[in-house]
Order: sequence, then C-alpha cells, then structure tokens
Amino acid sequence: MSSRFRFVRAGAGITGAAALLMMAAAIPASADPASGVVDGGTGGYNVNVGGGGLGNLQTSLIGFKLTDGTKLGMYCVEIHTNIDRDHEMVEQPWDEYPNASSPFHQNRDKINWVLHNGFPVRSADDLAAKVTEGGATLNDGLDEKEAIAGTQAAVWHFSDDTELNRDNPLPRGADDAAAADVVALYDFLTGDANVGIGDQPTAALAVSPTELSGKAGERIGPFTVNTTGSIDKLTANLPEGVKITDVDGVELDASKIKNGSQLFLDVPADAAEGEGSFELNASAKVDTGRLFVGKDYSEHHKTQSLIVAKAEESEISVSAGGNWVEAPAPTQPPSSTSETTAPTTTTTTSEAAPAPQPKNTGGLASTGASILAPVVIGVVLVGAGIGALLILRRRRGNA
Repeated sequence: MSSRFRFVRAGAGITGAAALLMMAAAIPASADPASGVVDGGTGGYNVNVGGGGLGNLQTSLIGFKLTDGTKLGMYCVEIHTNIDRDHEMVEQPWDEYPNASSPFHQNRDKINWVLHNGFPVRSADDLAAKVTEGGATLNDGLDEKEAIAGTQAAVWHFSDDTELNRDNPLPRGADDAAAADVVALYDFLTGDANVGIGDQPTAALAVSPTELSGKAGERIGPFTVNTTGSIDKLTANLPEGVKITDVDGVELDASKIKNGSQLFLDVPADAAEGEGSFELNASAKVDTGRLFVGKDYSEHHKTQSLIVAKAEESEISVSAGGNWVEAPAPTQPPSSTSETTAPTTTTTTSEAAPAPQPKNTGGLASTGASILAPVVIGVVLVGAGIGALLILRRRRGNA
C-alpha cells in the first residue's frame, strides 16, 4: 500500500511538472524591440582622455547590424568595458543602463544633446560652421576622422567622467592642426551650448506590458503601443471569438494602430479558460539616443553598452498576449413566489388527572411507586396460604 501511494504521489508530481511546462510554453514570448550585433565601423583618431589608466583610446563610429539587416552607427557609453562582437545587444530605455553608479544616469540629457548636435547627425561641414560661429578657429574645417574623435570624446566626458588631455589630445597618427580641430569641437559639444535634451527618444517598436491576465467576459488590457513608425501588420493567435479591440470594444486592424494606441483582448463571457497572443510588425526608425545593452547583461559576460548616433529605418516586430479563466457561474436569486400557509390547528384532549401519589416523608428518593404496595401484596399472599392450610386439615379430619 505504501509503495502504491508513493507511486501515485510521483505520478502527480510528473503531471504537475508537465502542466507547468505547458503553461510556460503558452506564455507569449516578448520579442526584443530591436536587437543586433556589432558589425564593423568607421574609425576616428585615437584620443588621450587621461586618468584611470585609459590614456590612448581608439574612437570609432561603431557599425551595428540589426536582425533585419539595417545598419546603425553607434558610440560607446561604457568606456571601461570591452566590446564583445558576438554578444547580441537589445534596445533598452535609459533607465536600464546596467551600471547603477555610472555618470550616464545624471548626464544622459547632455549625452543626447551631443548626439543630436554632433557627427553624423550633423555633417562635418555643418559642425565646422557651428564651431566657428561660437568663436573657435579651425584649420581648414573638419574632416570625418576629426568629427568622430571630437564627438566620441564629448560622449565619454558625460558618460564616463573623462577629460580630453589638451596638451596631448591625439597621441597617435595626427598632426597639430587635427589635434586643435578636435579640441575645438570637443569644447563646443561639452560647453555652454549644451543645454541637454531630456526627452528620451521613443522606442522603435514596443508593447507594454507584454503579458496580462483576466477572466472571460472582460477586455484584458490595455497593451500600450510605442513606436517611431507605422504598423504594417497585425497577426493574431487567438481562440475563436476572442478579438483585439480598443477600449470601447471596436475591433482593430493594423491601419488603426499607431504610437500610443491601447489594445485589449476582448474575451466572450462563455469562453473557456485559455490564452492568446498577437504580433505587431512596423517600419520604424531606431532613434538617435536609443540605448543598446548586452542581452541578459547580468547573467552573462559583459559587453560595452552603445548608443545610437543617427536614426535609421528598420523592419521590427514585437509580440504580447494574455491568459484568462472562465467567468464564474451566475448565482441564483432567492425565489420570489408568495405562498399562504394554512395555520396549524392544535387539538387538546382532556385527560383524567393522575391519582395523587403518597407523600414521601422519609429520606428516600421518590420513584413514582408507593412504598406500601409490597406490604399489601405480602399480607394477601400470607392470608391465602393460611386459608389453604385450614381447608387441608378439615378434609383430613372428615376422613
């Protein structure tokens, strides 16, 4: 019996584990809004930012390839961490920057301004004009290598608290004229003109939250869409009767969904317990200033965090979904039928009063029977015995 019980318990455990695996498989997987890997880049001059053993660092407009093939230009915002070119990176909001103690958190509006006013958002010629308008002198304008070096050095100033070494700004492969031009651009991007851009750029495509729960008969939501582009396609993976609607229950298609739209899963009241998901596809720009960090950064070896230098159009998809339980059965209201109940008639039968019982004058408990009854019975029996004896003797005498 004991072994059988253990077998049943084990079977229940296996069944439970299988159920958990099935539930996990049913939960919609959230696609990363934008992801990719480092893929080449365009080099600038090496810069000397000094301190902390940094010294001579290569600058680059880092090439980054998204999963759809789109290529972005990126700058580094994590100077002390090396790039792992094989580590996939995902688009994240600024608050998800992985180093909590980094100056990035306090200076991200300044970094964003550098990106929107540096290279390549502004061409090298446009930047040269801006620098000279501020009173600086350039040696025959700015070239691409100078523009990259000056912009990256300015980003590091705010993201990693570094200072360009003015005595020896370009320690390798540059002449004095190039060094002076890089310093002039650096001063413009980190100076008083930089008032910051505090508004975080919108995600190329994101849905938040990616999973919700509810019960049949409800609209489960909202799922809020954020995008810099247009929704090209909506693909629903839902049980029959379940629809994707707005807050008023109006069914939606891709043409009605835009940035800020709120989506709901409209589940019929008679629907069985279940789950469903949907996928959005969009043509959208990955905006300047969007942050990319290593996927599963805290669980794997680190890779350098990067920030988008110039927006580019991309094809991106994201999914979300929900699950629900059956609606509770309606409770039955109490019966409202009025019925008149006939009064109950009680009939009383007169009975003779019980004979009075002798009083108990002794210390014995009264049991309901007279204590004289056995005495009377004994007297009768004795009398009957004496009578029978006299008759017997008379018969003998007559004989």
